[in-house]
Amino acid sequence: MFSQNFSGNNLSVRLLRHTRNLEAIIYPTRPHVAGRPDVRREALIKDQSVTEFLDNLASAASTPGGGSAAAILGAMGAALTSMVCNLTIGKKGYEDVTPDLERVLADAEAARHQLIDMIQDDVNAFDGVMAAYGMPKVTDEEKAARSAEIQSALKTATAVPLACAKACQKALVLADPAAQMGNKNVISDAGVAVMAAYAGLMSAALNVYINVGAIKDEEFAEAHAHGIAELLGNAAADTDRIYELVKSKL
Repeated sequence: MFSQNFSGNNLSVRLLRHTRNLEAIIYPTRPHVAGRPDVRREALIKDQSVTEFLDNLASAASTPGGGSAAAILGAMGAALTSMVCNLTIGKKGYEDVTPDLERVLADAEAARHQLIDMIQDDVNAFDGVMAAYGMPKVTDEEKAARSAEIQSALKTATAVPLACAKACQKALVLADPAAQMGNKNVISDAGVAVMAAYAGLMSAALNVYINVGAIKDEEFAEAHAHGIAELLGNAAADTDRIYELVKSKL
């Protein structure tokens, strides 16, 4: 989401230096179809259509960006696990696994809704960093206040993707029982679920890494770096295992 290198050569710093005002960074002008409203100003990202979101993602705007995309990837993974559960629960031949998959479904839906909210959380966190950098810095008092606000905003911009990574990791784990017990007619969707969740996890991790190096609070930085390392742990191996399980059932 933001760079850990804040030197003069850093792109984010150049944007701040050369952009005329903060509004131009947070809500930049973008080409859009004549007559169509700027949905980014009028609606939360989660309420936009897929096309509207992708148009904004592809634009020159700073947000939405990779953090929001990571949350959507995780949410898609959780949604696909829910779909497999919904198409298995109560079906003939799957009576024995119905109680287990009902619990998986409840957890997957909780993760999905959590990740949906995180789509906007990432935008808010980035905008907070931009706002902090836009604070006045003429007097010593202003400089001190600006520096403190920047550090606070960077902590939020680190905590948000770490929370997203945790939710994605949860979605990844939930794809496992769906792949093991799910309706074989839709078992490939359990494979897509784990791949989407893994992509979301790895993407969110990048946004933790890019922010944590700029945080002066070493204890906070180390805790969050350790937190993302723990989440990544066996993620790749688990993803490969679940993917291969699904393949074996096709």
